[in-house]
Amino acid sequence: MLGDDLRETAERSPAGEAIVAAGGRMTFADLDRRADKVAGGLAAAGVGVGDRVAVVLPNGAECAVALYGALRAGAVIAPIDATIKPERLSYVLADSGAALAICDREREAVVAEAATETGTRVAVGVDSLAGAGDTPLPADAELAAILYTSGSTGEPKGVTLSHANLTFAAASIVEYLEMTERDRVLSVLPLSFGYGLSQLLTCMRAGAALVLERGLAFPGRIVRLLEEERVTGLPGVPTVFAVLTGLRGLADRELPALRFLTNAGAALPVQMIEALGETFPGAQLFSMYGQTECIRISYLPPELLAAKPTSVGVAIPGTEAWVEDEEGNPLEPGGTGELIVRGPHVMEGYWGRPELSAEKLREGREPGERVLVTGDLFRTDEDGHLYFVGRRDDIIKSRGEKVAPREVEQVLETVPGVKVVAVVGIPDELLGQAVVAHVEAEAGSKPDPEALRRHCAEHLESHKVPQRVVLHEALPRTPNGKLDKVALVEGG
Repeated sequence: MLGDDLRETAERSPAGEAIVAAGGRMTFADLDRRADKVAGGLAAAGVGVGDRVAVVLPNGAECAVALYGALRAGAVIAPIDATIKPERLSYVLADSGAALAICDREREAVVAEAATETGTRVAVGVDSLAGAGDTPLPADAELAAILYTSGSTGEPKGVTLSHANLTFAAASIVEYLEMTERDRVLSVLPLSFGYGLSQLLTCMRAGAALVLERGLAFPGRIVRLLEEERVTGLPGVPTVFAVLTGLRGLADRELPALRFLTNAGAALPVQMIEALGETFPGAQLFSMYGQTECIRISYLPPELLAAKPTSVGVAIPGTEAWVEDEEGNPLEPGGTGELIVRGPHVMEGYWGRPELSAEKLREGREPGERVLVTGDLFRTDEDGHLYFVGRRDDIIKSRGEKVAPREVEQVLETVPGVKVVAVVGIPDELLGQAVVAHVEAEAGSKPDPEALRRHCAEHLESHKVPQRVVLHEALPRTPNGKLDKVALVEGG
């Protein structure tokens, strides 16, 4: 089971630091002991194998205790963003059928309001669930987690992942990052986010310390933590790295312990890759790609970054990924098609949505095996390395032609002064969809929208050139830090 990693690490290195957060420090032995007590408390409260437990807590030791305690009880965890609104929380509690929700005092009113509509019991603080800690723990639990997608393209969907799925994914990531008990990973990514949760799981498996911070509200604090905690690993998304590379003087600071950076969630522009190299010259950058439906799909070995900066690499260890055409035939290098993923990390399905699960999963080569039909468009090069082209449902149809937003975004990202780009399709009577580029500029810069259109015209076919370029002080983002393209489409 997933909690076995923590148990084994606690036995091997009881005094090692497991969690460092605003509330203090917790050793592996402490985390293991407190998780056992929560498991006992949940069992005493009638929560058993397969019952769903929602965890509505910010990054911190309490959240880690709640997650592992629920897993130890045989429950299915549903980590939920701590900033969630009552209406959305009601939807998630109802959809998951959560028997119990764990929150803190700060979020008690919001969780209680949502829970009244679903009949979900509310526990305020993990200590309210502390049991004897010696309750026999179930060994027959299969499903481990329901991770809800951000819902940037509609209602959130619950991705179901088994203990085997998550244990395998953690082991594979630890392998290619070469993580050990000497590592100290600093994460601002919420544990409710698949990428954030994987930081907890990989650190517990490797015996590494996880330094948790609640977002980027105070970038200077991130810098201080990098130095004082001698951080070796820094996971991020483009918005996180944009903030850090924009800090004056950070490149002049010595961070001898920092050995790797990881990026997922969205592609890094080439200029951001260059900026990261200048800001963190001693660290290797792993460009990665994943989906909640299998946590991680691919990574690019850092030694290939200079030669293939726009690639997301190869399938993670122990898995396969390939590109198919619409008839299901593998494509030759250079051809654009749908990415298919095979491996023990592929999800069980979507919670309560068998028809949607059938669309995304199909039978594999082995009996009972599932492969994931990602819905994402990719191509490969002659060496078999993967390149993201776009999401199938993001493809814009303008003038009867297909436009991949990522292709337009990459062209605009090369313009000095352009920080972030989001390209969307807006309904248009004549064109079907009009290509519109939304641009967030670097501080102190104000690019000319018409000049940006001319730049696109020099590098793209006419049907791919944006009809409009809209400048923003800041582009809208989801709670997970991804660009919120739905908000841009709805705003016209």
